[in-house]
Amino acid sequence: MRVCDAMTPDVQLCTPEDSLKDAAEAMGALGVGLLPVTENDRLVGMVSDRDIAVRGIGMGRGPEARIRDVMTAEVKYCFEDQDLDEVTANMGEIQVRRLPVLNREKRLVGIIALGDIAQAKGGDGAGVALSEISRPSAQHAQL
Repeated sequence: MRVCDAMTPDVQLCTPEDSLKDAAEAMGALGVGLLPVTENDRLVGMVSDRDIAVRGIGMGRGPEARIRDVMTAEVKYCFEDQDLDEVTANMGEIQVRRLPVLNREKRLVGIIALGDIAQAKGGDGAGVALSEISRPSAQHAQL
């Protein structure tokens, strides 16, 4: 099975110039916690509800601050024609629950999340990735 067989193709986008308020409202309306950030038809980052809370509000930025100020610019991604099992294993290794999906021209075509994988594979594989994603790293381990 390929990533394109399981991904969510319709993705809400934002731009680096959108406000934190705009992104938070879109997340709330869609029931999601992550939005791709695009500029000139290219993926330039991702913004999460955590980015808004920690890098935005936590750093004293108000609702009119720009996404550019809080987004994660180094984005891990996968390609639509990749094998789903390979991508699932990779998600576990890099400890992410979702990845933007690009075509080979590096244009955003969707997002793949653990929930998409679980639905596509009947729960098979997503549990393995989740167990890797959910394992505490050394810096977060409580002793």
